[in-house]
Amino acid sequence: MKALSAGKLRGLRRMADEAGRFKMTAVDQRPPIVNPIAAAHGGIAPWEAVARFKTLLVERLQGESTAMLLDPNYAYPMAEPVLDPRKGLIMTLEDSAFRETAEGRLSAEIDGWSVSKIRRMGADAVKVLAWYRPDAPSAVNEHQKAFTRRIGEACKRHDIPFLFELLVYPLPGEKNQTTQYIEMADKKSALVLESVAEFAKPEYGVDVFKLESPVPARDCDGSAPVQALFDEMGRLCGRPWVMLSAGAGMTEFKAVLDHAYRAGASGYLAGRAIWSEAFKAYPDWAAIETGLAGRAVDYMREINALTDARAVPWWSGWGGASLAEATENFRHAYPEC
Repeated sequence: MKALSAGKLRGLRRMADEAGRFKMTAVDQRPPIVNPIAAAHGGIAPWEAVARFKTLLVERLQGESTAMLLDPNYAYPMAEPVLDPRKGLIMTLEDSAFRETAEGRLSAEIDGWSVSKIRRMGADAVKVLAWYRPDAPSAVNEHQKAFTRRIGEACKRHDIPFLFELLVYPLPGEKNQTTQYIEMADKKSALVLESVAEFAKPEYGVDVFKLESPVPARDCDGSAPVQALFDEMGRLCGRPWVMLSAGAGMTEFKAVLDHAYRAGASGYLAGRAIWSEAFKAYPDWAAIETGLAGRAVDYMREINALTDARAVPWWSGWGGASLAEATENFRHAYPEC
């Protein structure tokens, strides 16, 4: 079993429920929220409107969540007063405005934002999204690897969990090429699995993977071939992992979770599958609140019940049989003590 430092152990416990399962809600999305609001306001999204919607998400959904994922640009500044201190707090580090080049996407941190600042503000974990294509030119891939490695090293130095989100994407010129935060319509399973295999290497310091389905969500049909791909993804992880929704619908995401839990996932970190239906009512704030308090909460209760029944505790991702074993083991991460 991997030795867990005290800070990482504490962060993992804060993000999960007592049974070691993650039921985490993402409120850090920027383009998927900013763009529709901008369209409703003639092309420019008022900061107050974006922050208000994110605050509503925190207010209405944190009761069903074990942790909330926020961004420092919109969510945290307005939502901090209503955050439940009993819930885990994850802060995003990557800039949503990735650089699209002729050879692929390049990620970077938000200007003026760092692992150190996230630790000092009292957050429980750092989340980073990196776009990755194993078949992209080496210069692009080396940039993405160095970006991830740098953050993993900083998380180790500041003793805070590193939650890593990995997404494949269409390269310039490919069919269905888009810069939107949506699942690839013709996603290839091999690209997803090769990406997981790369970043599961110890040099990146990932503590929890946030992964997309290895097949388009619409193809998660309960079949043995699809399950085999999820099983292989779980085998490659070698640590706790959760599923992201990538804009899938409620029914589709529930099918994704069913496959993932059979493959050893420990929960979810999802956003749009939970709240996108309510968001369609924008700018009708009353209708949004009704949708969040109604169907969104009901859906969370459905997938939480599935998580309770099928997901595995996060400590099993380290090869531990119990939280007590993980707690005992953390002392080995401090040889100087």
